[in-house]
Amino acid sequence: MLEKSIAAMLSAIEIYNKPDFKYREETFSVLCINSWELLLKAKVLNLASNKLASLYAMENKTLKDGKKSSIKRPKKNRSGNPMSVGLFEAYRIIAEDYGVKIDKVVNDNLVALTEIRDNSIHFVNEDFLLALKIQELGSASLQNYLHLVSAWFGDVLSGYNFYLMPLSFFRNFADAPGVSLNSSEKKVLEYIRKSEELYDDSENVGDYNLTLRIDVKFQKVKSTSGIPVQITNDPHATAVFLSEEDFTDKYPWDYDVLSTRLTKRYSDFKKNEKYHKIRKQLEKDNNFGYQRLLNPKNPRGGKKTFYNPNIQKEFDKHYTKSSA
Repeated sequence: MLEKSIAAMLSAIEIYNKPDFKYREETFSVLCINSWELLLKAKVLNLASNKLASLYAMENKTLKDGKKSSIKRPKKNRSGNPMSVGLFEAYRIIAEDYGVKIDKVVNDNLVALTEIRDNSIHFVNEDFLLALKIQELGSASLQNYLHLVSAWFGDVLSGYNFYLMPLSFFRNFADAPGVSLNSSEKKVLEYIRKSEELYDDSENVGDYNLTLRIDVKFQKVKSTSGIPVQITNDPHATAVFLSEEDFTDKYPWDYDVLSTRLTKRYSDFKKNEKYHKIRKQLEKDNNFGYQRLLNPKNPRGGKKTFYNPNIQKEFDKHYTKSSA
């Protein structure tokens, strides 16, 4: 599912960066949101030990007597297959059910992009203001996506260029066509403007942003201004292979996720000395925990412990499961 997410995002970037594409912004917004939904679902699966049922949309079915069943069942689509949760439900599961911390601006950016996707049939491509705002949202969304994929699944995007071509390559900034905004476009831009106001006090570009503007300046380059490059191809050099997927699959939880899951699992659980003593003892077993360097290139740097979900079975010996 992660691979599908990356493929969708690359498709969005490729279509946007085409020299002549008449449905550029609308197609980008559709594919970008699709990519985000797949990414969030991939993270849910990762946290839930790849249990497909964790993605099912559940409902209380209506009984013959007209009352709602107390037990939730998977909601079925027209073909009879279980329906999966949507973008924002997957986001909620990650943030609330597992306690994974996600910057609020990521959610706000996705809401704004979703609004553009949902209203895309009303857009007029020639409008400069709307195209500019979509690029600002899209550029920030790509940066947010890049950081979250790296944080959740490791360095799996190192071979790709995640950027949108600046509008100056497609349009003349000094000569924007005078197309009037219709009522739907005005409402969308006003909605985005209000969202941006929440972040007006922040001038610095961080890891996660609502909108990003790309400024382009063309300069003549002198022959002596190039960067010197030296390529070394030593056939006797030691080959090193690093796999992030194996690690994230086996140890998908950090301390916050573990604590959140245990809080929801037990009726008598508290983050106290008892919990920390049990946890630290279990961390010594690689079946349950693994301590990892935050920067592999710096052995003396900080470390962080990650956990396998099977660690819950060990905590079952010390706490009482909730009845709900």
